[in-house]
Amino acid sequence: MQLDHSFTVPAAPDDAWRLFHDLARVAPCMPGAVLDTLDGDAFTGRVKVKVGAVQMSYRGEGTVTRDEAARTVRLALSGSETRGAGTASAVVTAELTGDPDGTRVRVRTDLDITGRPAQFGRGIMTEVGDRIVGQFATRLAGLLSAPAAAVPAPPAAGAAEPEAVDLGAAALPVLLRRAAVPAAAVLAAAVLLRVLRRRT
Repeated sequence: MQLDHSFTVPAAPDDAWRLFHDLARVAPCMPGAVLDTLDGDAFTGRVKVKVGAVQMSYRGEGTVTRDEAARTVRLALSGSETRGAGTASAVVTAELTGDPDGTRVRVRTDLDITGRPAQFGRGIMTEVGDRIVGQFATRLAGLLSAPAAAVPAPPAAGAAEPEAVDLGAAALPVLLRRAAVPAAAVLAAAVLLRVLRRRT
């Protein structure tokens, strides 16, 4: 599954690019994720996801490569459920370009996921991704706009427990919108049937 997103952060491309070199500071901006270890361009971490009352925790690893000339970051990620058979792997490519409002970040995700989250279709996953990327962009913008002295140091590796990303809550508005048209059709049919019965 391929997902495309973009957002703008209020910082010059040079400043944004420098921040993207600091994975320890960027990682906490991603909802539901905690960075455990960072060794050069290799790292390990955890992600917690909630779908309704069910919580799933993933533990995984990844590598990061950067193209300085193109200002492109590429993350290769893989992980598996800590209590379950679900797996997830992704290649995430972020390209930074100049924008009148600061820096435009275009993100392409090639995602392969199994287990319960795979029940969501592409449309729902895209909108869920929009919400998660939106939260990430907001946190990243706050990090870029804060004075250097006011930016707290990243937490010690492995010290924090990730806060679960509620995919069910994120997907619910999408499901309701999709259900609106069939529901309206059923309601119209019921009203029409009632009118016909009264006439007869």
